[in-house]
Amino acid sequence: MAALPPLAFLAVFFAWPVAALVARGFVVDGVVTLAGVQEVLAAPRTWRILGQTFTQAVLGTLVAVLLGVPGAHVLYRCRFPGRRLVRAVVSVPFVLPTVVVGVAFSSLLAPTGLLGFLGLQESLAGIVAALVFFNYSVVVRTVGALWSRLDPRAAEAARSLGAGRLRVLATVTLPALAPAIASGAALVFLFCASAFGVVLVLGGESYGTIETEIWYQTTQLLDLPAAAALSILQLLVVSASLIVAGAARARQERALRLSGNPVDAPLRASDAPAAALTGVVVLGLLVLPMGSLVWRSFVTADGWGLANYRALAGTAGSLTVSVWQSLLNSLGTALVATAIAVVLGLLVSYVLSRRPASAPGRRVMRAVDAVFMLPLGVSAVTVGFGFLITLNRPPLDLRSSWLLIPIAQALVALPLVVRTLLPTLRAIDPRLHEAAATLGATPRRIVATIDAPFALRGLGLALGFAFATSLGEFGATSFLARPDRPTLPVVIFQLIGRPGAENFGAAMAASVVLAAFAALAMGLAEWVGPKEVNPW
Repeated sequence: MAALPPLAFLAVFFAWPVAALVARGFVVDGVVTLAGVQEVLAAPRTWRILGQTFTQAVLGTLVAVLLGVPGAHVLYRCRFPGRRLVRAVVSVPFVLPTVVVGVAFSSLLAPTGLLGFLGLQESLAGIVAALVFFNYSVVVRTVGALWSRLDPRAAEAARSLGAGRLRVLATVTLPALAPAIASGAALVFLFCASAFGVVLVLGGESYGTIETEIWYQTTQLLDLPAAAALSILQLLVVSASLIVAGAARARQERALRLSGNPVDAPLRASDAPAAALTGVVVLGLLVLPMGSLVWRSFVTADGWGLANYRALAGTAGSLTVSVWQSLLNSLGTALVATAIAVVLGLLVSYVLSRRPASAPGRRVMRAVDAVFMLPLGVSAVTVGFGFLITLNRPPLDLRSSWLLIPIAQALVALPLVVRTLLPTLRAIDPRLHEAAATLGATPRRIVATIDAPFALRGLGLALGFAFATSLGEFGATSFLARPDRPTLPVVIFQLIGRPGAENFGAAMAASVVLAAFAALAMGLAEWVGPKEVNPW
C-alpha cells in the first residue's frame, strides 16, 4: 500500500512523458521508422558530444575522488573546532542552482575575472572544475560515513608491525573504504554525465553533454528523432551508472553494518598534508567562485555600489516580471515540490527499508530502488518536454496549471530525499519490530512508535535537500515556466543571455540572492539534521 502512491506518481509523471517523447522520435508522418534515429547515430556530431560527455564525466569523477578522499579523512576522522561548520560549507555547493554555479565560474574565469589571466573561459578545465565544485561533497560524505566507523585497531596493528603510514593507507585503509569510494565515484559519474546548467553556461559552442544536446535539438531545431536517439543513449549511460552505483552501495551498506560506532581523534601533525589539501580545496575551489560572484555583484559602471541589487525590483532587460517576483515564484513552487517529494520519499524509504527473507524479494527491492533513482540521471529536459506533449489533453490537461513545475521539481528531488532518509530507516534493528509485534502491537502502531521517530531524525536534512534542489531546478523548469510566472533560475539565464552591463550585473546580483536562499536552507538542514552522517 505504501508503494502504490509513489509508483503511480512515477508512472504518470516520469515514465509516461519520457516514453512518449522517445516514441515520438520513431514516428515520422504517422509511420514508424528508424531512419531518423539511424541518421543521428551516424552523425559525427553525436559521437563528438558523446565523447565530450564521457571525457567530462571521467575527469570530473577522478578529480572529485582524488580530492574528496583526503577531505573525508579530515572532516569525518579528525576532530577540530569548527568541523561542523566546514562540513556545512562543503555540503552547500551540491544543492546550489546549476545556473548560479555556471555564472559564478563564468565571472571567475572571464577575462576581467580574478582568474581571467589563466585563459580558461569556455574550456574543458573550467567545466571540470565546476563539476568537481558540485560533486566534491558527494565523495566526502559517502566516504566519510564509512571512514568515521572504521575500527582503528587494524591500522594500529599494521603500524606496530613496522608498516609506514603510506603502506597502512594502501593495504589496510583504502581496501576497507573501497565500497564507499566506488559508490561515491559511481554517483559522481552519473551527476557529471547528466550535467546541464553548468555546461550550458560554461561550455559555449565548443563543449556540451548529451543533456545539452537534447536541449539544443529539442528547443532550437525541433528535431524529435535526434532528441529520441540521444535520450536512448543517455538512458543506457544512466542505467549502467545506476547498476554500478547500486552494487557499490550494497557493498557499502554491508560494510557499515559490520563496522562499529563513529570514531574520531584530534587533528595531529601527521594529518597536516590532508588538512592542507582540504583547506586549499575548500577555500580555492568552493569559496573562491562564490566570493567572486558576490564581488562581481557589487561592480557597476560607476564603480562599486548597490545599483545591481536595486535593479532587481524593476524589469531590466525586457523581463516580464521583476527578479523579486520571480524569487517569490521560485519559493512558492519549491515549497510545494518539497512537500510532494518528502511525502513520497517517506513512503519509498519505508518500503525499501524492509528486509525480505527470500532472494526474489531482495531482487525486487533492488529493482524498485533503481527505478526511483532514474530521475537523477534522465534528462530533465526530456521530462519537461515530455510533460508538454503528454499532459496537454483530458483526462490530465495541466498545460495551464502552475502545478507542472513543482511536480517536475519533485521528481528531481525525490531520489535525494530517499537517499537521505533510507539509511536512517535501515539502521533500525529488526528485533525492535519483532519485539513490538510479539507484545501485540499492530503494524500501524509499529510504524508510529518505531519507524516514524527514526525517520524524523533525517527529515530535517531531507527537507533541506528537497527545498534547495527544487529552488534551483532549471532543466525541466526552462520548458515549463510560463512567461508571466518565471522562476529565478530561468530569469538569471535570460539575463546572462542578453547584452549589456546592466543585464550582467543584475544576473550577478540575482545569482547571489538565489545562492543565499539555497545555502540558508542547506545550512539549517545540516544544523537540525543528525549529528552522525548518513551516506548518499
